[in-house]
Amino acid sequence: MSEPVLAAILTRHRTSPPNILHTLLEIQETLGSVSPGAIPEIARSLDVTEADVAGVLSYYPELRTAKPGRHVIRVCLGESCMANHGATVLARVRAHLKIEVGETTRDGRFTLERVYCVGNCAVGPSLMVDGEVVGRVSPDQVPALLDSYP
Repeated sequence: MSEPVLAAILTRHRTSPPNILHTLLEIQETLGSVSPGAIPEIARSLDVTEADVAGVLSYYPELRTAKPGRHVIRVCLGESCMANHGATVLARVRAHLKIEVGETTRDGRFTLERVYCVGNCAVGPSLMVDGEVVGRVSPDQVPALLDSYP
């Protein structure tokens, strides 16, 4: 982790009461992930325990402890998407990329995550690639969709 960048972020987030989640989100936004090795420094800076920081880091699935691939795919598993075969879309993505949820392809091209709603319920099943929502995804569309990303 870049120490001067982390220090600058931590300086900006010294508030009372501390907001651990906002701090971790900015670290991730800036550095790509939150290194577990930085937990002690974050805890000292925010005047909280290491367990507090580790708890927030492990609770929110949006927070990562490793840098993601060039493209992040989030398959929606909300109620509407599940009712419209979202699990089948997820299975097709997993099979096409040969990775499980939470993993990154060997070439670093894709990271696969699940999300529980992308706000696109009317046209589920949906997935997001790099924040772009795609609706009415069928399993047969998955290879062409993913192959369109460099």
